Amino acid sequence: MSEIIQATGCVLSAMPIGENDKRVVLLTRELGRISAFARGARRPGSMLMAACSPFVFGTFTLLQGRSSFSIRQAEVRQYFTELAAEQPGVYYGYYFLDLAGYFSREGIDETQTLNLLYLSVKALLHPHLENRLVRRLFEIRLLTINGDFSPEVPAGRGDDALSESARAVVRFAASGPMEKLYSFAVREDILRELETAMNAYLRRVLDRPLKSLSVLEEMIFLENGLDIPQT
Repeated sequence: MSEIIQATGCVLSAMPIGENDKRVVLLTRELGRISAFARGARRPGSMLMAACSPFVFGTFTLLQGRSSFSIRQAEVRQYFTELAAEQPGVYYGYYFLDLAGYFSREGIDETQTLNLLYLSVKALLHPHLENRLVRRLFEIRLLTINGDFSPEVPAGRGDDALSESARAVVRFAASGPMEKLYSFAVREDILRELETAMNAYLRRVLDRPLKSLSVLEEMIFLENGLDIPQT
């Protein structure tokens, strides 16, 4: 017998299925990362059309079948539609969703990751926050939540990989209050240290390239008037 479940979560991705449906990947507090079908979500006038889009946070009413979930209703808390106008901020956002999906799993409590995602997407919309810093703080905290990060050895090269000032930022990002994560700025030299260290660390941790990261890096090059490196 099918079971109705209420789950609070975020839409990580959505893709069309057939003429009118969508397959949605949700990150939820109660069920972890799951896939669900939204029947008729592409049909004009469907109440699920806007709700089954990336960056949407809300409460989803799910019907659990033998082998899959179906979305029946959605009570949206935040659409974050304004992020689409932020360039390259929206591409940072897609990368955040992709990285969260990479590390999350089905059947576990993903409350911390969900809260981190919400705060991080909000931070991308803050006019006085540097997206480059938001990205690195997000990466550090997400890796810490998932047990894949040691703040004392951020690049796998020993404590001398970062200056003391940069290590202090890393420690705060890894274990400080989450609501204070995006409450400060850093000097350019410290930010560059974090970028170098986290690039090296992620190369060690990720077992496959993320398309969203490639797109983000291309957009950053274009924004700065640089030629995209050929690989």
